[in-house]
Amino acid sequence: MKKYYFIDDFNPIHLKDLDKNIILIWRDKSKNDNLNKIYKLADFCRKNSRKLFLANDIKLALKLGLNGAYISAYNKQFRFNCYRLKTNFILIGAAHNINEFNIKKKQNVKEILISPIFKQKDRSSLGIHKCKFFFQNKKFKIIALGGVNEKNINLLKLAKFDGFAGINIFKKKGP
Repeated sequence: MKKYYFIDDFNPIHLKDLDKNIILIWRDKSKNDNLNKIYKLADFCRKNSRKLFLANDIKLALKLGLNGAYISAYNKQFRFNCYRLKTNFILIGAAHNINEFNIKKKQNVKEILISPIFKQKDRSSLGIHKCKFFFQNKKFKIIALGGVNEKNINLLKLAKFDGFAGINIFKKKGP
């Protein structure tokens, strides 16, 4: 089962303590693209055999030789279909409903993060069974996003999700 961890700060001590199979997604919500941090993180990931994805910047991800790029649910552009992607370069994207799911299919993503699967404090959830029914598609890997914790990871395995993504679940010690 794949594990994706959204990060917005480079903390090498914390990242070294994590399981090596956790894939990092750099997502800087402040819109303050700190290229120096991204370069340091990319170098760290190469040296420590970690996979790294960059949010919403395919051109920079290709330039840095990263493993792929993450396209957020709010990014509805199709211009990155014109990039010549490397063989092992993967596009992943997030969707919150059927319309966004269809946009991600047109954006040629290989894995789709469906959110929110589980109920959170201030948001309702799609529900695990509803998601598997609506988003069942053999062309894409379906990744759960939102409300995932240690208690409900087994439900994801039973429902045959391909993985999960989050922030808080990894901030402690990670699964």
